[in-house]
Amino acid sequence: MPVYPDIETDWSTEAIVERRDRYYSASQRKFVPYSTPLIIKRGAGQYVWDETDKKYTDLLGMNLCISVGHAHPAVVKAASEQIAQLTHCTTMFYHPTPAHYAEELAATMPKSFEWVVHFTNSGAEAIDLALLMARSFTGNIDMLALRSSYHGATFGAQALTGIAGFRHNVPQLGGVAFVAEPNQYRGIYGEGVAPYLDEIDRTIASSTSGALAGMIIEPVQGYGGIVPMPEGYIAGAFERVRAKGGLCIVDEVQAGVGRTGDHFWSFEGHGVIPDIMVVAKGIGNGIPLGAVIAKREIGEAMADKFLFHTYGANPVACAAGRAVLQVMREEKLQENARQVGALLISQLRELQNKYPIIGDVRGKGLMLAIELVKDRRSKAPAAEEALKVFEETRRQGLVASRSGPYRNVIRMCPPLCLGAEDVEDVVDKFTRSFDVL
Repeated sequence: MPVYPDIETDWSTEAIVERRDRYYSASQRKFVPYSTPLIIKRGAGQYVWDETDKKYTDLLGMNLCISVGHAHPAVVKAASEQIAQLTHCTTMFYHPTPAHYAEELAATMPKSFEWVVHFTNSGAEAIDLALLMARSFTGNIDMLALRSSYHGATFGAQALTGIAGFRHNVPQLGGVAFVAEPNQYRGIYGEGVAPYLDEIDRTIASSTSGALAGMIIEPVQGYGGIVPMPEGYIAGAFERVRAKGGLCIVDEVQAGVGRTGDHFWSFEGHGVIPDIMVVAKGIGNGIPLGAVIAKREIGEAMADKFLFHTYGANPVACAAGRAVLQVMREEKLQENARQVGALLISQLRELQNKYPIIGDVRGKGLMLAIELVKDRRSKAPAAEEALKVFEETRRQGLVASRSGPYRNVIRMCPPLCLGAEDVEDVVDKFTRSFDVL
């Protein structure tokens, strides 16, 4: 075996920025949150370090991909052992690891149905597949989605996304109608559920053929600004969709894997059972991995056509996924998300009492948000002020996200290993960040 020299990596700040600007396509350079680039060199647990070795608490989990912690030794071990043995096995051939993982994912679902799994490389690919699956099974075209929803930026997924910033200026995939999201803070019908369910009835009557392929819902909207669906909404929506022949799809890409604390999948808190569920991000703890989990009879609708994803069911990714499920159980990270999330939100609400610019603090488990407004009565979005606070949190040593349709929401979705001992430091840094206003 020949010995190769180490492949060099230039960690100088200027070179990193220059090389990325020179060689990245514009479509991949766009998604930059800070005024000056944040360069991440390494991570451990809930923390990351930049190229100058400055330490940050990662309140974003690298866009919710890191669930059990950066460089978790169990995930690293599982992936490393598999990559040393066999890096890839196309789904044309058989390998036990993806099949074991499919069994273990299916076991997390309600026991009253038989579930099957189709592995993809990302959440957006899984959304595209769920859309195709719903239309194939029902024979119908029309889909419903929520305004302020985010389901991905691929051609099919962005057609289901209700945020203009992710919808490119091209003809979108047809057959999608949007309904008002039941945002209990700034929804167009105010608080309550009934008016938003009535909106579904009106939209079906006016903007569809009357026969549905399905409806897709995030139990907690992610990029939309951490908007939890109120009690009774998902059940009422599913009832209306099924009455029109449609399937009920839940997008658990951001809100799943124990993140909301009370349940492993966030739909479980709504007393419903979906027909199709889409998962990704946290299931791989940073390893590219997504999946569609569907009732068996729905998955069988795809049997007559050839469809696969090149790296779907990759044994390295699935080995990492199996390790994530094991760590979640053994380290009780769902319970940790519930307890630490409750402590963090209670202290953030104390900040709300101190700073009038904070209009709302909301979320569940370790999926939380602070919404900034110019005036609490008018709820006019304070986007510029949110940007100032957001930039200051980075200087204070926090990595967060600015989201929502008006970019006035500071979003916090840290690794689920965030500790109670971190909360005081996080809140102290938020306090100093709000003081800049």
